[in-house]
Amino acid sequence: MPATAAVPESGAAAVSSTAPDTAPSGHIPGSRRPHLPTAAVPRHALRRAAPALAAYLAVRLTGLVFLAVWAHRRHHGVWPMLATQWDSRWYLGIADHGYAHTLGIAYDHNNLAFFPLYPLLVKAVAVLTPGTRASTGLGIAWLASLVAAWGVFAVGDRLGGRRVGVLLTVLWAAYPVGLVQWMGYTESLFTAFAAWTLYAVLAERWLWAATGSVLAGLTRPTGIAVAAAVTVTALLSLRTRFSARALTAALAAPLGWCAYVGWVGLRLGRWDGYFAVQRMWHNELDGGAETMRWLRHLFGQVPRPELFLVVVSLTMLASVVLFGLAVADRQPVPLLVFGAVLLVIVVASGGVYFPRARFLLPGFPLLLPVAGYLARASRRLRVLALTAAVAGSAYCGAYMLLVWPSAP
Repeated sequence: MPATAAVPESGAAAVSSTAPDTAPSGHIPGSRRPHLPTAAVPRHALRRAAPALAAYLAVRLTGLVFLAVWAHRRHHGVWPMLATQWDSRWYLGIADHGYAHTLGIAYDHNNLAFFPLYPLLVKAVAVLTPGTRASTGLGIAWLASLVAAWGVFAVGDRLGGRRVGVLLTVLWAAYPVGLVQWMGYTESLFTAFAAWTLYAVLAERWLWAATGSVLAGLTRPTGIAVAAAVTVTALLSLRTRFSARALTAALAAPLGWCAYVGWVGLRLGRWDGYFAVQRMWHNELDGGAETMRWLRHLFGQVPRPELFLVVVSLTMLASVVLFGLAVADRQPVPLLVFGAVLLVIVVASGGVYFPRARFLLPGFPLLLPVAGYLARASRRLRVLALTAAVAGSAYCGAYMLLVWPSAP
């Protein structure tokens, strides 16, 4: 279900390097010199990421098994919940029938709020594969989640080494609403583009970064956060030396997001067409007034607040704190810009409240402070923390689909 005007679907330090703070010309500004793994040769990259991907699959399979057992006891089918409900139904509708031609007068009803890349992929791939479009969409989400997990590992590995990369991947897998990664939603696809785009920026592969940013901008409204990370970092890098590729990336990064917003305006015949659609979904930025109203209501006025809404609230608050720790640790500029814009879009939204933990799911760099702390912690503490995170994620994911009556 869409949420905000910009999101229509809307003291442990972070990883630190032991290298000197001085950076050579062309280094990503605003960061310490990152630890560069020796196994950076592409043909070895998948082998290096294998433990992280195996851990990711173990976490998500744990959640899926827990959901299946609980669903069986409640006589619910697992596949329909993962592939055909809530936002999945909107994407499948777009794949089947295309977009609306008019704004209309019905609230929460215009499918132009949903960005096009995922439903277009579902439609295209379904022609080449057996089964329904729903199963195709779920398969794309599952495959994208593995690509995303690899990208999350790659960023953590580059900044803090292999252990940090694996821990970051496990923490992202064990996100409170991590089950969404294996639903017919766009979060996994978007995180894949975001993670590999950020990795490309860290490696100064500007044309790859621009391509990933354009694709992210066609996938979710929060693609503008990826574009901001690429554009700001590329422009800052020009202060030390000129690069035509960096300048191209800075200019091209927002084109995917702008293209869809512009297309909606042309389709509806008004310059603010996309934002008008968002208003029909009750989604506008209000500086955080609605967020504060919900927090006061849940923690100050309701005797027994709904568990899922408590999880959403705590996830948002924890994300703000973790961003502060990331700033204190001087994380690289692209990660800070991405996290900042993502948080502003979600926290400053006046739209629906309950999907906001899901909207923050692609913000894996916010988990770097925790990954860095656990990498230095004792083995016992690390095992206890990860076990609690995995168990909590499994329970919350099943609760989200089986008890919570609305969209994730």
